[in-house]
Amino acid sequence: MIEIKNLTKYYKDFCAVDNINLKVSKGEILGLLGPNGAGKTTTLRMLTGYFKPSAGSIKVDKFNLPENMIQIKSLIGYLPESAPLYHNMLVYDYLEYVAKIKGIGDREKRHDRFLKLSEICGLSSIMAKPISDLSKGLKQRVGIAHAMMTDPEILILDEPTSGLDPNQIAEIRDIIRTIGKEKTIVFSTHILSEAEATCDRIAIINKGRIVADDTTSNLKQSLEQDSIIKLSLQGASVEEAHTLLSNISSEIHIQHTEPSEKDMISFEIRGKNNKNIRSRIYLKIKETDWIICEFVKESQALEKVFQTLTKEVK
Repeated sequence: MIEIKNLTKYYKDFCAVDNINLKVSKGEILGLLGPNGAGKTTTLRMLTGYFKPSAGSIKVDKFNLPENMIQIKSLIGYLPESAPLYHNMLVYDYLEYVAKIKGIGDREKRHDRFLKLSEICGLSSIMAKPISDLSKGLKQRVGIAHAMMTDPEILILDEPTSGLDPNQIAEIRDIIRTIGKEKTIVFSTHILSEAEATCDRIAIINKGRIVADDTTSNLKQSLEQDSIIKLSLQGASVEEAHTLLSNISSEIHIQHTEPSEKDMISFEIRGKNNKNIRSRIYLKIKETDWIICEFVKESQALEKVFQTLTKEVK
């Protein structure tokens, strides 16, 4: 659906986006994740035709920028970080104004579209309210409705949850997921939990370069040096269990931890990220009459992945 090749943007001598390559499939939700100043907004503005690239190419569907600008803009709905709202207008009047600008001239078609957007974005109770009276979260919903007015195939959202409280973030996340069932979505964020909870795929950008591009689980796995296994048992003493676990491999470190229940013993087992170590532990314990109450491999937090990938790029 979207193909970006060797995309570069200079502001005089400053390189904001540095030779990035990116593909987004139809129906995919892609999160463009990165610290402030990484190049996220510049990338999205080039993708939507607001900025002209210094070099590289952008292809949306079968159209190329900048040759097919009008066709590409008809495929894309765009919500910038600061939603372009007229605060002195009622929500309904504003959406009607946007609809007319977008060429939805038929009154019945506008009404049907408003009903659909009201359902998707949760606007039914605020249609008669002035935009100036709305919370930031509700203003973002109106902004998303604006971007969705012509029912575009692609939705581009720049920091859609920036400055929102946790409840508002959850609401916007639900809206993105609902829209993502039918549309291709690209949205930028520096909120790690937001990207992890919402996206099919994450591209991490730092200092204008794509430093990672994969699913969340694959990103975590690719950087894991050590595995951490939480093990809780019943029917064994600490000494017996420690001896058995130590005999499995000389490359694991075993630490006794505080159990969650009195009749259990618990361990944290660290070692190289070896897929066989869990099965070896399980089979060894299976030879005894001990009961396994907990046996979980902890995955690396996205925060650690993000910190690792966004260190100084030389």
